[in-house]
Amino acid sequence: MAWKCHQNMQSSGENFIGHSRVVTRVRTVMMKCAALFSILVAVAGSARAQTPNPALMAEIHKIRAIDNHSHPPRVVGPGEKDDEFDALPCDPLEPTAPNMMTRPENPQYLAAWKALWGYAYTDHSAAHIRELLAAKQRIRHEQVDHYPAWVLDKLGIETELANRVAMGRGLDAPRFRWVPFDDALLFPLNNEALASETPDRKFFFGRETLLLERYRRELGVPALPATLAEYSARVVTPALERQKQTGAVAIKFEAAYLRSLDFEPANEDDAAAVYAKYAREGVPAKAEYVRLQDFLFRYIAAEAGRLGLPVHIHTGAGCGGYFQLAGSNPTLLESVLDDVRLRKTTFVLIHGGAGPFTHEMSYLLMKPNVYTDLSEQTWLVFPHRLAEVMRDWLECYPEKVMFGTDLYPGSGGIDWEEIGWQTSENARQALDIALTGMMRDGEITRPKAMEIARMVLRGNALKLYGWLDKK
Repeated sequence: MAWKCHQNMQSSGENFIGHSRVVTRVRTVMMKCAALFSILVAVAGSARAQTPNPALMAEIHKIRAIDNHSHPPRVVGPGEKDDEFDALPCDPLEPTAPNMMTRPENPQYLAAWKALWGYAYTDHSAAHIRELLAAKQRIRHEQVDHYPAWVLDKLGIETELANRVAMGRGLDAPRFRWVPFDDALLFPLNNEALASETPDRKFFFGRETLLLERYRRELGVPALPATLAEYSARVVTPALERQKQTGAVAIKFEAAYLRSLDFEPANEDDAAAVYAKYAREGVPAKAEYVRLQDFLFRYIAAEAGRLGLPVHIHTGAGCGGYFQLAGSNPTLLESVLDDVRLRKTTFVLIHGGAGPFTHEMSYLLMKPNVYTDLSEQTWLVFPHRLAEVMRDWLECYPEKVMFGTDLYPGSGGIDWEEIGWQTSENARQALDIALTGMMRDGEITRPKAMEIARMVLRGNALKLYGWLDKK
């Protein structure tokens, strides 16, 4: 193709020798040929990168994964309801249209039914769905409290980090490890003004207020302390220590649902003055309240580091029609990640900036105490797109990337089990595609590809949390 372009340029030049337009015509042909050549190269490269390797995929499927981020439901009895799978659940929000990945007609759900329940059909008829639901209910009754672990076995997951307000029936260690939510500790004052910003935040701040009251009650602190020093000493630090003592392996912030992630350096005296001014009455102005939140976030992060608890932070796209995407950009956290006082704290930027910020994540992983995971993207985009994101990361810092599903409760035939299968399978397929492309482009060998696969699916998490590899 390059030779033909060169030939065309020569011909064009000869035909117009002596004319004033010769240079323009030659340049035009050159530009067209160059553009065509670039497109062909890009298409060819994309085709190579998107071709899976069945042999490699078979090996990837054998790896028992560590799921860095999930929201599994506990086992419930008749009439019981579990609403503790997330501090800020999305279901009560104003409905938004589902993306292509999560629509019921996605063939992945049919594949999940076959893999999980032995579904023998290729349709979604009402009679067949009733048969499916009956099979699920039968297995739940057979497995009882072992049911969540049974699901993990079907998904090829050894251990799952459960982001929950509290653990519960069937979610026992070591298969399930607790990651509690600590956003409530950032907002100890009257949150009416913040709650009025959007309908979503009205619901979310109501939940956070109740959660902080619960934490205080569990600590025997019925009233909000009068000073910031007392609040830190009697509520914040004891809450973190209690979480650690009761099994927490990390803590979680969903702050992007409540405010922007730009937690800037804050003076303790200024924060203390804001706290003292509004601890008993009044609604703080947003600018004042932000200074207190900024101070508390860094205080909590430092305490988490002291306790050996990695700090998980939601980054990237979120649920709800009022979610403010710009505030979830992980680069907003740079002043936190660069704070020398927090270098003993490990930060896991959950979801890897899902959506528009995944490329930035490649560079943030350069920081020694920063990790990320695949969660949310495993149900947000199809494997070919996720493979592009993963390759971007793996070509930079493969030892900083972890598997994650972000599975969560649904209903009927598309519940947490099917979502878990979909997200786990998407992650493995994307990993296969990314590693295959890197091998074909001569970037890594086959042994190195398998090493990276093991790192992403389990090794990096085992190292981060200090767990032994049982293999």
